[in-house]
Amino acid sequence: MPKYEKTDAAVSKLSLEEYRVTQQNGTERPGTGKLLGNKEPGIYVDIVSGEPLFASADKYESGCGWPSFTKPIEPAYVSELRDATLGMVRTEVRSTHGDSHLGHVFPDGPQDRGGLRYCINSASLRFVHRDDMEAAGYGEYLDQVEDVA
Repeated sequence: MPKYEKTDAAVSKLSLEEYRVTQQNGTERPGTGKLLGNKEPGIYVDIVSGEPLFASADKYESGCGWPSFTKPIEPAYVSELRDATLGMVRTEVRSTHGDSHLGHVFPDGPQDRGGLRYCINSASLRFVHRDDMEAAGYGEYLDQVEDVA
């Protein structure tokens, strides 16, 4: 199993927006994320550590303005923490090894798929297309990726 971790080199390569979101708990403006409309088959990994987070098969259009997923591809790589900022209580989602702020999880997702909506900032993710997964070291997740329309 690969070792996933946050390194200074990886953090130094982040754009200003990626740094603000992942390292300073920021949120990109709704509807602006580069991966919001992505419908290609593949997986979404932490932009800092590379740990696999979500599969295209679990992505859906929620209408919230951020990429939404029904579940993590590897639950051990996603940490959920209580977030009481902004005058409300929410559940923050962070990558386990990269400690990147990803977004939040809400209990208003599709009921037939578990009822959760992982609302994730595009700036915290890197997309790996199905055709590139094996070469990039994510071949073990190919069975969790299907064509999406």
